[in-house]
Amino acid sequence: MPTALWIAHVEVIDAEAYGKYAALAGPAIAAHGGYFLARSGRHVQLEGKDRARNVVARFPSLEKAVECYHSDAYQTAMSHAKGASIRDLMVVEELEA
Repeated sequence: MPTALWIAHVEVIDAEAYGKYAALAGPAIAAHGGYFLARSGRHVQLEGKDRARNVVARFPSLEKAVECYHSDAYQTAMSHAKGASIRDLMVVEELEA
């Protein structure tokens, strides 16, 4: 089964509230087999809307990533991100090697 990438482009509006989200989101992601490949590192925006925070996490499957998003733990974390950020989030299945 191919792994999947969770890709988020984020503009943080309220750093304090977003910090609460981040503190809860990491453990929720890990609980579903996800781990971070990139979190707000250097980036170059070549096309589209630039957002200062870019996050990529790998999950064992697309289904596990979507399950994580809908989990109670992640939705509790999301309650702190709503209104504290503008986000685009997608999950894309990786090609099998």
